[in-house]
Amino acid sequence: MTAASEASALEERVGHHYQMDGTYLVGREKVREYARAVQDYHPAHWDVDAAAELGYSGLVAPITFTSAPGMACNRRMFESVVIGYDTYVQTEEVFEQHRPIVAGDELHVDVELTSVRRVAGRDLITVTNTFTDAAGERVHTLHTTVVGVTAEDIGATTKEAVQNAMMHDFNILDIAESNAAYVKTVRPEDEVPIAVDSARRPGTRNFDDVKVGDELPTHHTRLSRGDLVNYAGVAGDANPIHWDEQLAKLAGLPDVIAHGMLTMGLGAGFHSAWSGDPGAVTRYAVRLSQPAIVSAAEGCDIEFSGRVKSLDPATREGVIILGAKSGGRKIFGLATMHVRFS
Repeated sequence: MTAASEASALEERVGHHYQMDGTYLVGREKVREYARAVQDYHPAHWDVDAAAELGYSGLVAPITFTSAPGMACNRRMFESVVIGYDTYVQTEEVFEQHRPIVAGDELHVDVELTSVRRVAGRDLITVTNTFTDAAGERVHTLHTTVVGVTAEDIGATTKEAVQNAMMHDFNILDIAESNAAYVKTVRPEDEVPIAVDSARRPGTRNFDDVKVGDELPTHHTRLSRGDLVNYAGVAGDANPIHWDEQLAKLAGLPDVIAHGMLTMGLGAGFHSAWSGDPGAVTRYAVRLSQPAIVSAAEGCDIEFSGRVKSLDPATREGVIILGAKSGGRKIFGLATMHVRFS
């Protein structure tokens, strides 16, 4: 079957939906474990009293925390619904934080194939995760966009080497056969109310003290191979290009690269250290441009910067542009945060 016919078959599957079996319980130690993996030491992620001072009932999960349960839930989508590709490369992520997730939340996770589009000869596939709490309110929405990669792009030698290096129960090269039995299931039409965080005054900087054009103090973060291995275990991202130099080079990379989601988590922590309240972010969108190369001998340095792009006096909200560079190259093509100020 041609690439065009495979893409057409996949477009017919847009709207495919399922819900994760059971629920995902947000544990206090899971929050701390994830915060450590993304080097986010804001007290609200670590100390119950510090979180309570900001009006939270428990430790606050970093905004990118949902990527971990999201990755586990998306496996079925990429193994049995999305067809025609051998693996995927992450290109864009959008986190919508309707109400900050806290330790103790018990979440239902819905997964939906929301978009397939062809850009510059590549297929961009978007999968959306919806996180709903015990009260039936949507607390978080996560949109993941990846580029589909075919066998021609990978090569048989690379495929075999990757599979030999993978965990025993995980195969990132599993693909659905286009002629396999398939039944489309769609999201029920029931209305799901969206949670709001308006009852809590954000613990961010005062709106009146922030001006358009203000620069966030530049911050440097170091990553080692050990950091990548730890993040892979915490987040469930088993792709060996993040820890095996030979496989990274077989895939056409100069060396091992940092997880895109890890760099996003670092960026979120950089912002919350400046603003004061990680739960005051309502939207975080990142388009990746280049990976951060992490050598075995030297690791890598990532420089984060930021600027206040716009402010809305009516809502006391603003938009922050984040920048990230490593080795003189931009990691983030475009990254923005929508923030509520006090």
